[in-house]
Amino acid sequence: MQSKREQALVGLFVLAAAAVLLATVFAISGAFGRSTKTYHAFFPFAGGLESGAQVRYSGGPKVGRVERLRIDPQDPARIEITFTVQSELPVKTDSRVKIMSMSPLGDNHLEVLPGSAKAAPAGDGSVLASENYVDFNALTQQLNEVAPKAQQLLETLNARATELKVTVERVNDLLNVQNRANLSSALANTRGMIEEDRPLVHSTLQHINSVSEKLEPLLVDFRKTSEEANKAIDHIDSLVGENRADIRQAVSELRRTLTNMTDLTAHLNQTLDVNSENIDELLDNFRHVSENLKEFTATIKSRPYTLIRSSTPREHKPGERP
Repeated sequence: MQSKREQALVGLFVLAAAAVLLATVFAISGAFGRSTKTYHAFFPFAGGLESGAQVRYSGGPKVGRVERLRIDPQDPARIEITFTVQSELPVKTDSRVKIMSMSPLGDNHLEVLPGSAKAAPAGDGSVLASENYVDFNALTQQLNEVAPKAQQLLETLNARATELKVTVERVNDLLNVQNRANLSSALANTRGMIEEDRPLVHSTLQHINSVSEKLEPLLVDFRKTSEEANKAIDHIDSLVGENRADIRQAVSELRRTLTNMTDLTAHLNQTLDVNSENIDELLDNFRHVSENLKEFTATIKSRPYTLIRSSTPREHKPGERP
Protein backbone atom coordinates (compact mmCIF):
# COMPACT_ATOMS: atom_id res chain seq x y z
CA MET A 1 0.00 0.00 0.00
CA GLN A 2 2.84 2.33 0.97
CA SER A 3 4.67 1.67 -2.30
CA LYS A 4 1.63 2.49 -4.38
CA ARG A 5 1.24 5.82 -2.58
CA GLU A 6 4.86 6.67 -3.18
CA GLN A 7 4.53 5.81 -6.86
CA ALA A 8 1.43 8.01 -7.11
CA LEU A 9 3.24 10.94 -5.46
CA VAL A 10 6.21 10.53 -7.78
CA GLY A 11 3.86 10.48 -10.79
CA LEU A 12 2.13 13.65 -9.61
CA PHE A 13 5.47 15.35 -9.04
CA VAL A 14 6.60 14.41 -12.57
CA LEU A 15 3.37 15.73 -14.07
CA ALA A 16 3.64 18.97 -12.12
CA ALA A 17 7.26 19.42 -13.19
CA ALA A 18 6.33 18.77 -16.84
CA ALA A 19 3.49 21.31 -16.60
CA VAL A 20 5.81 23.92 -15.08
CA LEU A 21 8.40 23.23 -17.78
CA LEU A 22 5.85 23.63 -20.58
CA ALA A 23 4.50 26.83 -19.05
CA THR A 24 8.01 28.21 -18.77
CA VAL A 25 8.78 27.36 -22.42
CA PHE A 26 5.57 28.96 -23.66
CA ALA A 27 6.15 32.00 -21.48
CA ILE A 28 9.70 32.44 -22.80
CA SER A 29 8.56 32.00 -26.41
CA GLY A 30 5.75 34.53 -25.95
CA ALA A 31 2.95 32.13 -26.66
CA PHE A 32 0.94 33.53 -23.75
CA GLY A 33 -0.21 37.06 -23.20
CA ARG A 34 1.19 38.68 -26.42
CA SER A 35 -0.47 39.19 -29.78
CA THR A 36 1.68 39.07 -32.93
CA LYS A 37 1.59 40.26 -36.54
CA THR A 38 2.77 38.32 -39.53
CA TYR A 39 4.83 39.80 -42.36
CA HIS A 40 6.48 38.49 -45.53
CA ALA A 41 9.75 39.30 -47.27
CA PHE A 42 11.44 37.92 -50.40
CA PHE A 43 15.19 37.30 -50.75
CA PRO A 44 17.26 35.95 -53.64
CA PHE A 45 19.58 34.38 -51.02
CA ALA A 46 18.29 33.35 -47.58
CA GLY A 47 21.72 33.21 -45.87
CA GLY A 48 21.06 29.89 -44.10
CA LEU A 49 18.02 31.06 -42.13
CA GLU A 50 15.68 28.37 -40.82
CA SER A 51 12.33 28.29 -39.09
CA GLY A 52 12.67 29.49 -35.51
CA ALA A 53 15.47 31.99 -36.27
CA GLN A 54 15.41 35.21 -34.29
CA VAL A 55 13.94 38.51 -35.53
CA ARG A 56 15.51 41.69 -34.14
CA TYR A 57 14.48 45.33 -34.50
CA SER A 58 17.26 47.71 -35.63
CA GLY A 59 20.01 45.63 -34.02
CA GLY A 60 18.20 45.72 -30.67
CA PRO A 61 15.93 43.30 -28.79
CA LYS A 62 14.40 40.12 -30.04
CA VAL A 63 10.92 40.96 -31.30
CA GLY A 64 9.84 37.79 -33.08
CA ARG A 65 10.80 34.64 -34.92
CA VAL A 66 10.95 33.23 -38.42
CA GLU A 67 7.94 30.99 -38.98
CA ARG A 68 8.48 29.56 -42.47
CA LEU A 69 10.76 29.61 -45.49
CA ARG A 70 9.59 28.45 -48.91
CA ILE A 71 10.42 28.93 -52.57
CA ASP A 72 8.30 31.61 -54.15
CA PRO A 73 5.85 29.78 -56.45
CA GLN A 74 5.71 32.76 -58.82
CA ASP A 75 9.49 33.23 -59.02
CA PRO A 76 11.68 30.20 -58.20
CA ALA A 77 14.73 32.53 -57.92
CA ARG A 78 13.36 34.00 -54.66
CA ILE A 79 12.83 32.67 -51.13
CA GLU A 80 9.73 33.78 -49.27
CA ILE A 81 10.34 34.28 -45.54
CA THR A 82 7.32 34.48 -43.24
CA PHE A 83 7.98 35.91 -39.78
CA THR A 84 5.98 37.13 -36.80
CA VAL A 85 6.74 40.08 -34.54
CA GLN A 86 5.09 41.71 -31.57
CA SER A 87 1.96 43.59 -32.55
CA GLU A 88 3.09 46.79 -30.78
CA LEU A 89 6.32 46.90 -32.85
CA PRO A 90 6.33 50.13 -35.01
CA VAL A 91 6.63 48.46 -38.41
CA LYS A 92 5.89 51.02 -41.18
CA THR A 93 5.05 50.58 -44.84
CA ASP A 94 8.56 51.74 -45.78
CA SER A 95 10.34 49.54 -43.23
CA ARG A 96 12.97 47.23 -44.70
CA VAL A 97 14.10 43.72 -43.82
CA LYS A 98 17.62 42.31 -44.16
CA ILE A 99 19.60 39.27 -43.07
CA MET A 100 22.37 40.11 -40.60
CA SER A 101 24.67 38.60 -38.02
CA MET A 102 25.73 40.10 -34.67
CA SER A 103 29.31 38.80 -35.13
CA PRO A 104 31.34 37.21 -37.94
CA LEU A 105 30.95 33.76 -36.36
CA GLY A 106 27.39 34.23 -35.05
CA ASP A 107 24.22 32.83 -36.51
CA ASN A 108 22.27 34.90 -38.99
CA HIS A 109 19.02 36.50 -37.92
CA LEU A 110 16.34 38.61 -39.57
CA GLU A 111 16.67 42.35 -38.97
CA VAL A 112 13.72 44.77 -39.23
CA LEU A 113 14.89 48.32 -40.00
CA PRO A 114 12.64 51.22 -38.95
CA GLY A 115 10.78 53.30 -41.49
CA SER A 116 10.08 57.01 -41.59
CA ALA A 117 7.99 58.70 -38.91
CA LYS A 118 5.39 59.96 -41.40
CA ALA A 119 4.79 56.54 -43.00
CA ALA A 120 1.65 54.60 -42.17
CA PRO A 121 1.84 51.40 -40.06
CA ALA A 122 2.17 48.19 -42.06
CA GLY A 123 -0.86 45.97 -41.84
CA ASP A 124 -0.86 42.33 -40.78
CA GLY A 125 0.24 40.11 -43.67
CA SER A 126 2.03 42.91 -45.55
CA VAL A 127 5.08 42.34 -47.72
CA LEU A 128 8.08 44.40 -46.60
CA ALA A 129 10.92 45.53 -48.83
CA SER A 130 14.14 43.57 -48.45
CA GLU A 131 17.86 44.20 -48.92
CA ASN A 132 20.01 41.57 -50.60
CA TYR A 133 22.25 39.54 -48.33
CA VAL A 134 25.95 39.53 -49.16
CA ASP A 135 27.66 36.44 -47.80
CA PHE A 136 31.36 35.71 -47.43
CA ASN A 137 31.56 33.94 -50.80
CA ALA A 138 30.08 36.98 -52.56
CA LEU A 139 32.58 39.24 -50.77
CA THR A 140 35.41 36.93 -51.81
CA GLN A 141 34.22 37.01 -55.43
CA GLN A 142 34.04 40.80 -55.37
CA LEU A 143 37.55 40.98 -53.90
CA ASN A 144 38.79 38.64 -56.62
CA GLU A 145 37.22 40.88 -59.25
CA VAL A 146 38.74 43.98 -57.67
CA ALA A 147 42.22 42.44 -57.29
CA PRO A 148 43.29 42.84 -60.98
CA LYS A 149 42.09 46.44 -60.98
CA ALA A 150 43.95 47.10 -57.74
CA GLN A 151 47.10 45.56 -59.23
CA GLN A 152 46.73 47.74 -62.31
CA LEU A 153 46.19 50.78 -60.10
CA LEU A 154 49.37 49.99 -58.15
CA GLU A 155 51.34 49.65 -61.37
CA THR A 156 49.96 52.98 -62.55
CA LEU A 157 50.88 54.60 -59.24
CA ASN A 158 54.40 53.18 -59.49
CA ALA A 159 54.74 54.58 -63.01
CA ARG A 160 53.46 57.98 -61.89
CA ALA A 161 55.85 57.90 -58.92
CA THR A 162 58.74 57.24 -61.31
CA GLU A 163 57.62 60.11 -63.56
CA LEU A 164 57.31 62.36 -60.50
CA LYS A 165 60.82 61.43 -59.43
CA VAL A 166 62.16 62.34 -62.88
CA THR A 167 60.23 65.62 -62.77
CA VAL A 168 61.66 66.48 -59.36
CA GLU A 169 65.16 65.74 -60.62
CA ARG A 170 64.59 68.02 -63.62
CA VAL A 171 63.27 70.78 -61.37
CA ASN A 172 66.30 70.45 -59.10
CA ASP A 173 68.55 70.60 -62.12
CA LEU A 174 66.66 73.64 -63.38
CA LEU A 175 67.05 75.41 -60.03
CA ASN A 176 70.78 74.87 -59.63
CA VAL A 177 73.13 77.61 -58.47
CA GLN A 178 73.94 78.96 -61.93
CA ASN A 179 70.31 79.11 -63.05
CA ARG A 180 69.29 80.79 -59.79
CA ALA A 181 71.99 83.39 -60.37
CA ASN A 182 70.79 83.93 -63.96
CA LEU A 183 67.21 84.26 -62.75
CA SER A 184 68.26 86.79 -60.10
CA SER A 185 70.14 88.85 -62.69
CA ALA A 186 67.16 88.71 -65.06
CA LEU A 187 64.85 89.92 -62.30
CA ALA A 188 67.29 92.71 -61.47
CA ASN A 189 67.43 93.77 -65.13
CA THR A 190 63.65 93.70 -65.32
CA ARG A 191 63.40 95.85 -62.20
CA GLY A 192 65.89 98.32 -63.66
CA MET A 193 63.98 98.52 -66.93
CA ILE A 194 60.77 99.18 -65.03
CA GLU A 195 62.46 101.93 -63.01
CA GLU A 196 63.83 103.53 -66.20
CA ASP A 197 60.56 103.35 -68.13
CA ARG A 198 58.30 104.35 -65.25
CA PRO A 199 58.02 108.04 -66.37
CA LEU A 200 57.23 106.92 -69.93
CA VAL A 201 54.60 104.52 -68.68
CA HIS A 202 53.15 107.25 -66.47
CA SER A 203 52.93 109.68 -69.41
CA THR A 204 51.39 106.97 -71.60
CA LEU A 205 48.73 106.33 -68.99
CA GLN A 206 48.03 110.06 -68.81
CA HIS A 207 47.64 110.20 -72.61
CA ILE A 208 45.29 107.24 -72.44
CA ASN A 209 43.25 108.98 -69.77
CA SER A 210 43.04 112.17 -71.85
CA VAL A 211 42.01 110.18 -74.92
CA SER A 212 39.37 108.42 -72.84
CA GLU A 213 38.04 111.80 -71.68
CA LYS A 214 37.87 112.99 -75.31
CA LEU A 215 36.10 109.82 -76.36
CA GLU A 216 33.36 110.32 -73.78
CA PRO A 217 31.62 113.18 -75.73
CA LEU A 218 31.91 111.14 -78.93
CA LEU A 219 30.24 108.23 -77.21
CA VAL A 220 27.48 110.53 -75.97
CA ASP A 221 26.96 111.85 -79.52
CA PHE A 222 26.96 108.30 -80.83
CA ARG A 223 24.30 107.35 -78.30
CA LYS A 224 22.17 110.33 -79.35
CA THR A 225 22.63 109.44 -83.03
CA SER A 226 21.64 105.83 -82.29
CA GLU A 227 18.53 107.00 -80.44
CA GLU A 228 17.58 109.30 -83.34
CA ALA A 229 18.18 106.46 -85.83
CA ASN A 230 15.98 104.20 -83.75
CA LYS A 231 13.27 106.85 -83.68
CA ALA A 232 13.54 107.25 -87.46
CA ILE A 233 13.31 103.49 -87.96
CA ASP A 234 10.29 103.37 -85.66
CA HIS A 235 8.70 106.21 -87.63
CA ILE A 236 9.37 104.40 -90.91
CA ASP A 237 7.93 101.20 -89.47
CA SER A 238 4.80 103.02 -88.33
CA LEU A 239 4.50 104.74 -91.72
CA VAL A 240 4.84 101.44 -93.54
CA GLY A 241 2.33 99.89 -91.19
CA GLU A 242 -0.18 102.70 -91.79
CA ASN A 243 0.19 102.72 -95.62
CA ARG A 244 0.78 99.03 -96.06
CA ALA A 245 -2.21 98.60 -98.42
CA ASP A 246 -1.16 101.58 -100.61
CA ILE A 247 2.44 100.33 -100.72
CA ARG A 248 1.26 96.88 -101.71
CA GLN A 249 -0.93 98.39 -104.47
CA ALA A 250 1.96 100.54 -105.71
CA VAL A 251 4.24 97.51 -105.79
CA SER A 252 1.58 95.58 -107.73
CA GLU A 253 1.21 98.42 -110.29
CA LEU A 254 4.98 98.69 -110.61
CA ARG A 255 5.14 94.94 -111.23
CA ARG A 256 2.45 95.21 -113.94
CA THR A 257 4.31 98.14 -115.55
CA LEU A 258 7.53 96.15 -115.58
CA THR A 259 5.67 93.23 -117.13
CA ASN A 260 4.23 95.51 -119.88
CA MET A 261 7.67 96.98 -120.51
CA THR A 262 9.10 93.49 -120.81
CA ASP A 263 6.38 92.52 -123.31
CA LEU A 264 6.88 95.74 -125.30
CA THR A 265 10.63 95.15 -125.40
CA ALA A 266 10.05 91.60 -126.60
CA HIS A 267 7.70 92.84 -129.39
CA LEU A 268 10.19 95.50 -130.41
CA ASN A 269 13.00 92.96 -130.58
CA GLN A 270 10.78 90.68 -132.64
CA THR A 271 9.90 93.56 -135.03
CA LEU A 272 13.56 94.45 -135.42
CA ASP A 273 14.44 90.85 -136.14
CA VAL A 274 11.72 90.53 -138.79
CA ASN A 275 12.45 93.91 -140.56
CA SER A 276 16.19 93.91 -140.13
CA GLU A 277 16.78 93.58 -143.94
CA ASN A 278 14.28 96.35 -144.77
CA ILE A 279 15.81 98.57 -142.16
CA ASP A 280 19.28 97.94 -143.61
CA GLU A 281 18.01 98.78 -147.14
CA LEU A 282 16.29 101.90 -145.84
CA LEU A 283 19.44 103.01 -144.12
CA ASP A 284 21.38 102.40 -147.34
CA ASN A 285 18.91 104.55 -149.30
CA PHE A 286 19.20 107.25 -146.67
CA ARG A 287 22.95 107.09 -147.10
CA HIS A 288 22.70 107.55 -150.92
CA VAL A 289 20.22 110.39 -150.52
CA SER A 290 22.55 112.03 -148.05
CA GLU A 291 25.46 111.72 -150.48
CA ASN A 292 23.34 113.16 -153.32
CA LEU A 293 22.25 116.04 -151.14
CA LYS A 294 25.84 116.62 -150.17
CA GLU A 295 26.92 116.72 -153.87
CA PHE A 296 23.98 118.99 -154.74
CA THR A 297 24.92 121.34 -151.96
CA ALA A 298 28.52 121.41 -153.09
CA THR A 299 27.44 122.15 -156.66
CA ILE A 300 25.19 125.03 -155.56
CA LYS A 301 28.02 126.47 -153.54
CA SER A 302 30.51 126.26 -156.40
CA ARG A 303 28.15 127.09 -159.32
CA PRO A 304 25.06 128.83 -158.08
CA TYR A 305 24.18 129.96 -161.64
CA THR A 306 23.14 126.45 -162.41
CA LEU A 307 19.89 127.20 -160.64
CA ILE A 308 18.85 129.60 -163.48
CA ARG A 309 20.66 128.13 -166.45
CA SER A 310 22.15 124.93 -167.63
CA SER A 311 25.37 123.97 -166.15
CA THR A 312 26.61 122.74 -169.58
CA PRO A 313 25.93 125.63 -172.17
CA ARG A 314 25.29 124.79 -175.80
CA GLU A 315 28.35 124.81 -177.99
CA HIS A 316 28.79 128.25 -179.73
CA LYS A 317 29.02 128.14 -183.50
CA PRO A 318 30.80 130.81 -185.52
CA GLY A 319 28.58 133.59 -186.81
CA GLU A 320 25.89 133.02 -184.14
CA ARG A 321 24.97 135.64 -181.71
CA PRO A 322 25.15 134.78 -178.27
